[in-house]
Amino acid sequence: MVCGVKLGRRLWAGAAGWVAVASVILIGLVSFPVLAQTGTGSSTVIETPKPMAADADPAFEVATIKLSKPDDNVDGFDSKGRHVTVENYTVNDLIQLAYGLSRKQVVGGPAWLDEDRYDIDGIADVAGEPNTKQMKVMIQKLLADRYQLTIHREKKELSIYAITVGKSGAKLTKSVSDPDAMPDEHGNGGSTGLTVRYTNYSMADLAKDLQTRQDGKPVVDQTGIAGRFDFTLKWWPDRWGIASANAEPVLGTAIQEQLGLKLEAVKAPVDVIMIDHVERPSAN
Repeated sequence: MVCGVKLGRRLWAGAAGWVAVASVILIGLVSFPVLAQTGTGSSTVIETPKPMAADADPAFEVATIKLSKPDDNVDGFDSKGRHVTVENYTVNDLIQLAYGLSRKQVVGGPAWLDEDRYDIDGIADVAGEPNTKQMKVMIQKLLADRYQLTIHREKKELSIYAITVGKSGAKLTKSVSDPDAMPDEHGNGGSTGLTVRYTNYSMADLAKDLQTRQDGKPVVDQTGIAGRFDFTLKWWPDRWGIASANAEPVLGTAIQEQLGLKLEAVKAPVDVIMIDHVERPSAN
């Protein structure tokens, strides 16, 4: 069988015959354990990369940046230990990932920030695989060093989606995973909609995930719920068109029925990044 995880517009897939393994996603970041063949038989050993030290402050030791192929219609992040690759991302995609923002929270800059797409291949300067916070720091440093990006922050009132607790209370199960581990998301689609299993997710993580599934509006956690949780969400994406009679509910309804939460459209002041200066990347 072929294993894979839908990741934005990209489907990361393993080679035919490999066993399916859980993958870790950070709003576009997917980290696969290493599959190693042992002996002459068909048994497979899964070697999980060791995590980077929790107090490490990593940067890219080396990074090659080049324009993506014009006919490349997939994009994504791939992390295997210290080795990190990015495929077919705009600078605004990188900024959103690095700072945990929606597109509407990035203001200013030239048109090419949304037009030019880049492939990045780099090695971290610290041993081990970076966690969520460390990966963001690495990308922030890359943007400042290679793209000469400078920014400042402001508050701006925008139309957003707020996640709040429904009248009957939240329906969430506390995660037993390491709280410092990256959140894990995997799922599949079928004739009735999407089924996604979330593991080790905070409400802030959920907000960021939903942000990628909405119409470009920021999604803000206003639940007041701390901690990390495991849950499954089943819904019919609006972009799939008219649902069949036995289809899962739309996202807003699914969140309320299955998680006891509400997704409300409101206006609120949110953080925005103002781009002061940016350049096309320096030479490799």
